[in-house]
Amino acid sequence: MRPGDLLVGRWGARFLGRTFPVSLGRSGVTDAKREGDGATPAGAHRIVGGMWRADRMRRPPGAPLLMAGPRDIWSDDPADPAYNRLSRRGAAGFGHERMRRGDGLYDLVLFTDWNAEGRPGGGSAIFVHCWRGPRRPTAGCVAFRRADLLWIRARWGRRSRVIVQL
Repeated sequence: MRPGDLLVGRWGARFLGRTFPVSLGRSGVTDAKREGDGATPAGAHRIVGGMWRADRMRRPPGAPLLMAGPRDIWSDDPADPAYNRLSRRGAAGFGHERMRRGDGLYDLVLFTDWNAEGRPGGGSAIFVHCWRGPRRPTAGCVAFRRADLLWIRARWGRRSRVIVQL
């Protein structure tokens, strides 16, 4: 672990000397991630991008983010040629997540490099995002209270990683 890494476990998260409550996947943490298993993948993950809802919050400080639009999706369908990538709504018939959600979970969402090569079935859409509430599980992501996520995001460094422990 390096200074500036976000250490995450079932007990919570630690970043730059502060601790935060966190929500993880409904199936816990795994070192054998598969699409749809509901688990958060263990390991060191880099943040490679993100989005925010301009109609719900100001642009967060830090590295540039994309503004989430109504046609933005993330493919979670292993049969889709765009599997595990951000795209605009296009080819019908493939499963995906809408990036402009009504529930506020993706008002600020950061993309990890999990399965960046898009290996079909290897797991997709592993994000760091706003939570539903304390200890309310995710589908495999890492989730924080919005204020905590904004604090972390504002201090995120180029070499920082999300370290998820088993």
